[in-house]
Amino acid sequence: MFGIFASAERKMRENAGNWLELADKVYHYRRDVLTASQLTELQSETAGLKSLLKGKAGAEKLKLGIERLEEVLRRTGGAIYPKSSLVENVEFFLVAAIVILGIRTYFLQPFKIPTNSMWPTYNGMTPEAFPRKDAEPGYVMNAVRFVAFGAQPKRVDAPASGEVMIPVGAGGPRVTIPYREVPGRTWLVLPTTLKEYAIYVGGKPATVRVPLDFDFEWAVRDCFFPNSTPSHEPGGVDLARVLARQADAPAIDGGRIRLLRTGKTVREGERAMAFDILTGDQLFVDRMSYHFIPPAVGSGFVFRTANIDGIARVYGDQYYIKRLVGIPGESLEIRNFGLFTNGKPTEGSHVFAANAKREGNHVGYRYEGLLSPGRQVKLGKDEYFALGDNSANSADGRYWGTVPAKDVVGRPVLVYYPFTRHWGVAK
Repeated sequence: MFGIFASAERKMRENAGNWLELADKVYHYRRDVLTASQLTELQSETAGLKSLLKGKAGAEKLKLGIERLEEVLRRTGGAIYPKSSLVENVEFFLVAAIVILGIRTYFLQPFKIPTNSMWPTYNGMTPEAFPRKDAEPGYVMNAVRFVAFGAQPKRVDAPASGEVMIPVGAGGPRVTIPYREVPGRTWLVLPTTLKEYAIYVGGKPATVRVPLDFDFEWAVRDCFFPNSTPSHEPGGVDLARVLARQADAPAIDGGRIRLLRTGKTVREGERAMAFDILTGDQLFVDRMSYHFIPPAVGSGFVFRTANIDGIARVYGDQYYIKRLVGIPGESLEIRNFGLFTNGKPTEGSHVFAANAKREGNHVGYRYEGLLSPGRQVKLGKDEYFALGDNSANSADGRYWGTVPAKDVVGRPVLVYYPFTRHWGVAK
């Protein structure tokens, strides 16, 4: 029983102390705009509550003293007291925004991987194909997949009956699927640019729109050619090889476009193509440690592009992620799909050996650009070199050169979304 009363009195004393702090704030912030009588009244009630607190008055007396001081503060507090709910909410969000900006600027920055240049270490946007209508997720599962994987369903129904065919650019070693860029919206609100592809059924086109960085050829492979010979790109299909086996492939647009046969026949209104686009890995980047520990070869490497001319003049100032493969003073070259530093195999990550041996999903480093056959890159002071793990589908240092030390941002530490096998500590 005595403990309950003691607890109530202690809380009232703490409450009184809080009111005295508020009164002191009002006095110092508003004494130049209050009248002499208001100042006298405020000082008087403040002194009275201080006296009660110092004299160890009981909870009831403290409560009366607080009520008298509150009445004065209501008349003299202005914007400080009483506060409207709007003011309180605005202050809360301003403080939260300042804290978030501080964390983002100096400690951790969120980063989303849009492309598959670092595949299979990190995923950009990837497709999940559904070859049969009964394999497609229902409404509830679509919602679950959206939350867990950021999945965007893409469904194409046949405009006519017949075989599904994919238009491809004819001729040359690299056969591609043509598309056009169209305006679109992200989250139904923000303007963006999309790629629009067409597939043909019964001679009639049906279109599907995907983000600019999405690899539509990967979706075509998984939907129609799952057992085909892969290209050097993740999940891609060697369209030139497939087209070479189809001497009877029809042509359109004056023969410039061939229609690749898929072998899938559908009726008008039936599903011609179905896949989901799974979002790219989203991770936190440690912006702090590089101020104390120099970047190490083999680690993930996030940097700005403002001073890299080969990127900045086209895409402006952006954040890129690659793997750090060279530091100041080193010489780099590619031989036999392997990366060499100062004449020896590069060490620091299992990716280097996996690419050299072309193990699993690692396609090997490609001899291109600054690291074409017989060429070396010698890194000067304050210069770093970065390559994508998926060398065959990566715009990296081979094409735009070195990364200045002043543009180094940090290293990835945690994949926080989506909830796939990559979730957790970054590799």
